Amino acid sequence: MTTLKEQLQEDLTAAIKARDELRSSTIRLTLAAVTSEEVAGKTKRELSDDEVLKVIAREAKKRREAAEAFDTAGRAESAAQERAEGEVLAQYLPKQLSDEELAAIVAEAVAASGATGPQGMGAVMKLVKPKVEGLAEGGRVAAAVRAALAG
Repeated sequence: MTTLKEQLQEDLTAAIKARDELRSSTIRLTLAAVTSEEVAGKTKRELSDDEVLKVIAREAKKRREAAEAFDTAGRAESAAQERAEGEVLAQYLPKQLSDEELAAIVAEAVAASGATGPQGMGAVMKLVKPKVEGLAEGGRVAAAVRAALAG
């Protein structure tokens, strides 16, 4: 079985052969981020698939934030480019939880922790985080927990 990094490299080769500029540039930037993460610190190391997934998720988040910034600045073409790159990266990420699935996990955690009000947010987040790691963005999770505790 190939690792996620090897899969990225194979997809890069295929994209270059197909002259798919969007895919090749996006995957190339993502592989650069993975390599940068591997050489960060005192010694070079090989990233696990989970760590590579975190790098890809971080890159996808950068694309979303850049698209929002471009939209705010009125640069629709650049925003569309960032969204297209985000879609390429989304193919490597696990499917995100729906709002209903996330709400159910949060409700279960609120009941388990017995938290009431905003001061219980930390306890609930501690229970929810491991269950939704990589399946929902932190901001969405925090908003769902806040909503569950508020009402």
